Amino acid sequence: MSETTEQTNDGVATHELRPTKSRWTHVALRVSDIDATIAFYQRYTGLELLDRREDEDGYGAWLGHSDQKEFPFILVVAQFFPDKDPFAPAPLAKMAPFNHFGIELPTKADVDDIAARAEADGCLAMPARMMPDPIGYICMLEDPDGNLVEFSFDQGVYETVRAKWG
Repeated sequence: MSETTEQTNDGVATHELRPTKSRWTHVALRVSDIDATIAFYQRYTGLELLDRREDEDGYGAWLGHSDQKEFPFILVVAQFFPDKDPFAPAPLAKMAPFNHFGIELPTKADVDDIAARAEADGCLAMPARMMPDPIGYICMLEDPDGNLVEFSFDQGVYETVRAKWG
């Protein structure tokens, strides 16, 4: 990570720690209920609340994994006040029917556990099932705004990345 201060259009940069090259850092969702969204992602994904803010436009939060200090990747969620939403009157966009976030779990039993909890909570979109390689064993949940989150086992992302990039 770079620790040099660079000039921005407005003067000196606000943050000194940043990547040394272009880096994938986040995905952002416009949400209807930030509290419900934070609770969902904490309950099911293991994401932790990194930051939460409020300003004149609404609420924002960052969720991530605390062990990703070297190459952080976060979920940004924003709930705008109705009279301050820069995207109104557009409805909330949702990732569906195929578009989704993907989370790989260590065991098949972990997928079954997530599916059982989601079914009890009424947010299971697709029961756990085995899919053709490289998809693996998966289930799908719907977050409070209908975005799909896939939980998988044996998808091979880690193995493929390490085989290709070390």
